[in-house]
Amino acid sequence: MSYPIPCEQAAAEIEIKKSRFIAYARHIASREAGMAWLEEIKAQYPDARHHCWAYLIGNPHCASNAGMGDDGEPSGTAGKPILNVLQHKGVGDVMIIVVRYFGGIKLGAGGLTRAYGQAAQAVMEILPLQQRVPMQDVALECDFAQEQQVRHWLQQVEGQLIDVGYQQQVSMRVSVPQSNVAEFCEILSAHRCHYQT
Repeated sequence: MSYPIPCEQAAAEIEIKKSRFIAYARHIASREAGMAWLEEIKAQYPDARHHCWAYLIGNPHCASNAGMGDDGEPSGTAGKPILNVLQHKGVGDVMIIVVRYFGGIKLGAGGLTRAYGQAAQAVMEILPLQQRVPMQDVALECDFAQEQQVRHWLQQVEGQLIDVGYQQQVSMRVSVPQSNVAEFCEILSAHRCHYQT
């Protein structure tokens, strides 16, 4: 299943009634990665009042893993509107963090919900995207003399080398776009390389 994912980090800032809302969005592959990034942002803005967030991991049309946090804002006024924006954008493997500096004027629950939603919307509008390509792992063995050739074939099918080990033969674990697996395996077979998908 192919779907858009962020290819770079983006940031946007809005000001509402003297409160600053700084929104960041980027690609994350897991909740752990998202929580680690949240800690980085908190360290970057230690004096901010709130660091609210939401993420969507996996296919955005049937998100297997979504999460959100209000970080001290009234329940449902921060994480939920951020997640709402994510769910309407159809982007997967993405997290938004909105940092808020309180400006001294209370916004009320409705005002907060709108502000966090607008901040999330602003950063999603400028977030650079790319298509996620479903990959498949292939384990293979080849002779030492063939290693450079295998690396070359891997580049041709837009694959990535994950792991390589050297014993009597070279053993590699590679990741290949699903649409190119058959072609890659045909090349390996033609050159008598052992593989399993």
